[in-house]
Amino acid sequence: MSTTDRVASRVSLAEAQALFAPQVTYLDTASAGLPPSTVTMALEQALAEWAAGRATPHGYDAAVTEARARFARLVGVDAEDVAVGAQTSVFSGQVAASLPPDAEVVAAEEDFTSVLFPFLARQGARVRLVPLSRVADAVSTRTALVAVSAVQSADGAVADLDAIAQAAAACGARTYIDVTQACGWLPFDASRFDYVVCSAYKWLLCPRGAAFLYVRPSRRDELPPVNACWYAGEDVWSSVYGGPLRLASSARRFDVSPAWLAWAGAVPALRLIDQVGVETIHGYDVALANRFRAGLGLPPGESAIVSVKGVPAGTCDRLRAAGIRTSVRAGCLRVSFHLYNTPADVDQVLAALA
Repeated sequence: MSTTDRVASRVSLAEAQALFAPQVTYLDTASAGLPPSTVTMALEQALAEWAAGRATPHGYDAAVTEARARFARLVGVDAEDVAVGAQTSVFSGQVAASLPPDAEVVAAEEDFTSVLFPFLARQGARVRLVPLSRVADAVSTRTALVAVSAVQSADGAVADLDAIAQAAAACGARTYIDVTQACGWLPFDASRFDYVVCSAYKWLLCPRGAAFLYVRPSRRDELPPVNACWYAGEDVWSSVYGGPLRLASSARRFDVSPAWLAWAGAVPALRLIDQVGVETIHGYDVALANRFRAGLGLPPGESAIVSVKGVPAGTCDRLRAAGIRTSVRAGCLRVSFHLYNTPADVDQVLAALA
């Protein structure tokens, strides 16, 4: 049994938190996650091997293979149905390229533009933008694709994925779900959807430059490999020169040549998420977010991201000066909580806001 097949040994939240050493109160995972020490050590080792002239292109393949398998495990699918790349927008463009002329796409009007722009840029496509709460209701027999983020970047709103999946299935529409703001804290079954994309540098704690695409096996032949490259070959190291086209029979045919150092750091990050468990992280993160909501007099929610309206201008800068990292999105203060945060962090930001 390989390393990636074995069930990861469990790690408690306290043990996981000991691997982080932020010098500020970091409440901005929705912008970028923090690396555990296992990630920084892996990157330091990879840099040292590179500087010493000992790194080889082949040597990074094991990291890419394990990261692919661990992501697949986290979202409940087979590794052979997962492609690797660097950015979600590239994968979005692949899906957009698969649409027939005059295809209707239903999407959330407030969604992140890496989800929207590739479809808005698709010549001939008719993109219907509706509020997130109305996405499922907007799907009809005219709809070719539903494209939406599982969790909204701006305010942390969680899409009704059950309703979207049911509406799409009833109307024969394909589904494209971006889990960049969800995977790592929100339990998610990718097999219910046709395409699932994820940039792993937020809640999965990976270096920026690692991203994944799940393709439902029955949709594999419908997706044109518009980014076909040497790394997408059936036998990677015998497909670096010359024709004919000989792409992998699995979803690896959609691979984009990996940014090597990012994948060296992705493996220990994904291992940690797997070892702690997404269900455990979900309960912990949402509890912290609800502690924060309660402190502001807001009702409880279901997201690890909290959007605070009506804060005075410059609040984010004042918090930063106090050693608290947050962000501003869509004119609101955005605060996000992950496994390295504590109740003391919540109380600190509440005190600062008060």
